[in-house]
Amino acid sequence: MSLVEFDPPDRFVVGTVGMPGQRTFFVQAAGGGRLVSAALEKLQVQALAERVGDLLDEMVGPAVVDAVDVDNEPLTTPIEEDFRVSAIALSWDAQRKVVVVEAYDRDPDDPEEGPARGLRAVLAPGAARAFGTRALAVVAQGRPACPFCSGPIDPVGHVCPRANGYRR
Repeated sequence: MSLVEFDPPDRFVVGTVGMPGQRTFFVQAAGGGRLVSAALEKLQVQALAERVGDLLDEMVGPAVVDAVDVDNEPLTTPIEEDFRVSAIALSWDAQRKVVVVEAYDRDPDDPEEGPARGLRAVLAPGAARAFGTRALAVVAQGRPACPFCSGPIDPVGHVCPRANGYRR
């Protein structure tokens, strides 16, 4: 397995390339002269950000996390996809009191598929909260949701199934 570990990373963020509706989401980890850019789906970003928040609320409480400024800078360029994420693991290291995020291109426990590529980022609670805050903000910057069907609305509108195919 080719796993790049950042303990802790200098930077661990989510960002996008492209216009809403055609965006590619990336998680980037940087540190020690290394940069890993892994592509993932919007729903993976949203689920990871929500679970990081839930984990922190449960383990240290919502108000106990030290404030860390949210990194709102663009992704580090050049943005080259090192791998596409298919499996994500999130855990709490109780001994060190840190959040551990792992992302792999395939199931790392499946020996038949060969070695998995991935990254592991070990984050202090404040850095993890800042990561989740930015990730949710990036997801929210996409196309607005239709109030009737919850599907994305393109700039030219969309054909809503709940409106019998009429544009809204």
